Amino acid sequence: MTGFFYFAQNGVTIVDSIKSNNIMRKFRLYVPNSYTGQAVPLILNLHGYTSNSTQQKQYTNFMPIADTAKFLMVFPDGKAPAGNQYWNAGFGGTENDVLFMSDLIDSLDLFYNIDLNSVYSCGMSNGGIMSYYLACNLTNRIAAIASVTGSMLNTWFTCAPVRPFPVMEIHGTADGTVNYNGDATFAPIDSVVKKWRVHNNCNTAPITFSVPNINTSDNSTAVNYKYVNGNMGATVELYKVTGGSHSWPGAFPVIANTNQDFNASVEIWRFFRQYKLNQFIPNVGVQQNYLKNNVRVYPNPVTEKLFVDGVSETKLEVTDLLGKIIIAERTANTIDVSILTSGIYFLNITSGTEQTVVKFIKD
Repeated sequence: MTGFFYFAQNGVTIVDSIKSNNIMRKFRLYVPNSYTGQAVPLILNLHGYTSNSTQQKQYTNFMPIADTAKFLMVFPDGKAPAGNQYWNAGFGGTENDVLFMSDLIDSLDLFYNIDLNSVYSCGMSNGGIMSYYLACNLTNRIAAIASVTGSMLNTWFTCAPVRPFPVMEIHGTADGTVNYNGDATFAPIDSVVKKWRVHNNCNTAPITFSVPNINTSDNSTAVNYKYVNGNMGATVELYKVTGGSHSWPGAFPVIANTNQDFNASVEIWRFFRQYKLNQFIPNVGVQQNYLKNNVRVYPNPVTEKLFVDGVSETKLEVTDLLGKIIIAERTANTIDVSILTSGIYFLNITSGTEQTVVKFIKD
């Protein structure tokens, strides 16, 4: 895992890639400056068909929310086997995007302190479809999903996770790309919502809230339907945007009838933060790395020597941002980095069978 950095909002965006299924896969990771090594949630934010991670990051604008709510957000890139970048959510291609998402979570957890009970997926259009596909096929890693202008394919509509699964759908009735009423490819949105309501054993009658029509020029209105009291606390929500287009409410640029009465990104985080994976699958997929949680590396930034506390019989190795070994592995709890030029490096720590990586700054 290598990359370079550029600053945005109040945090840093890391442009990087990992190898998954023997293919290099790209992504952008937003790390707020409120992250200081504490365990934090992770949100996968998936772009639509023909789009990319850069556009999705700018369009959904989760960064101010991440800054204050203290979570990491990753914007992966799909593959483009036929010229258009997309997610293989059961469309029949050879790309294994479920494996990519699982590998991406594992890779980020190695470099950052991810709360593996608080990993979520959301997306636009094809990204929303992929989020549903993850709910069906990566059940033990993802706590909840949200789809904006997405749906489920008719070919795998009958999928049935072995656990309750919280779902949010945000969809416009005038969506000309993924029709609200469904078609030969996509299931009708009301059917999708009913499927998950029944799966979670939620109340039949929703709690209904009409979103105030604060922007009368967007040619759309919205109603929020909440299906509550599901098994293990799982709920289902629908934002039905009457007159709404194939767009992300609250986002700019405005695409046709983009609803401006609520912010989809704010509502998605409000929905996600209610759920933990271990409320649905106790002790599955959430074992934390003892080494990562107990080791202490200081000072950081550093001028001469880095000290490693909290573990014995430690092997240390320093690499640069491209993964090149700068200081060869040695058994010690102290390492002299005075020879390094100023910049960002990684300290690879091995103790027994466990490994972790700590990013540090050389002054």
